[in-house]
Amino acid sequence: MRAIVTGADGFVGKYLVHALQERGYEVAAAGGPSSSGELRINVLDTETILHALEAAKPDVIFHLAGQAFVPHAVERPLEAFEINAMGTVRLVEAVRTTRGGNYPRIVFAGSASVYGRVSESKNPLKEDHPISPVDPYGASKAAAECFGMAAWCSYKVPVLIARSFNHIGPGQGADFVVPSFAKQLARIKAAGEKPVMYVGDLTTERDFLDVRDVVEAYIALAENGDPGEIYNVCSGVPMRIQDILRLLIQIADVPIEVREDPTRMRRSDLKTFYGDNAKLCALGWAPKIPLGRSLREIFDAALAEQLQTTQ
Repeated sequence: MRAIVTGADGFVGKYLVHALQERGYEVAAAGGPSSSGELRINVLDTETILHALEAAKPDVIFHLAGQAFVPHAVERPLEAFEINAMGTVRLVEAVRTTRGGNYPRIVFAGSASVYGRVSESKNPLKEDHPISPVDPYGASKAAAECFGMAAWCSYKVPVLIARSFNHIGPGQGADFVVPSFAKQLARIKAAGEKPVMYVGDLTTERDFLDVRDVVEAYIALAENGDPGEIYNVCSGVPMRIQDILRLLIQIADVPIEVREDPTRMRRSDLKTFYGDNAKLCALGWAPKIPLGRSLREIFDAALAEQLQTTQ
């Protein structure tokens, strides 16, 4: 099996490339326009997409490339739509117009942000819940998945939609809540910084899944999923952010004062938000990595990085 992974130089992409190679896939790891790898895909440039398709001749495309940080999308909505929505349109259209009906499967890494603001009674969210995004990031992902579904219905390009909830793991950027906590704790432990942590709203509950379970889900969709279908990629278990922080503090084993930072509050935050993963589990997938292990490895990676910078 030959695979292209767009966004291969990103957080999830690196894990996915490794997992595919372990399974014996021939992987074309397509980084972004600034990537140092041999195969580059700039989703703003159709020519780079066409070149990659010709070079790799994939059986499956894992489309992970995108603008992934919600606050950036809020600040630059046109950029978010150009990358997330139109970038997906360019990729799917390039496949449709060059493969003569012999289409590779396309697994699109979507987002649970498309569900938008939902009442607590609707949790856990199923795939048939109406989508109603409340920020430009979610809206751009909704537009992308709508085109993917239309490509299946109109042209039979086999697009599968993965609606991923929060995913975590070693190597994730510190813009996100869990690595942000881990990085602050690592600085306090290794560098002797003032034992004060700045946090946003700790009362929210979210659905966290280890990145390695996420990539296993994407592979399960590529191998066993049904084109034109949507699958939640989630643990199915809500976890309070306050409890995540408490576990990380226990792992770090340092005394901490926690202070609320108004700049870390998100206007559209929902108190409880988690998914139903039964449809994905029916394909034979199940989450394997417990939250405690994920948090331990995230903190250990942050601490190792901090120790390296202080040497």
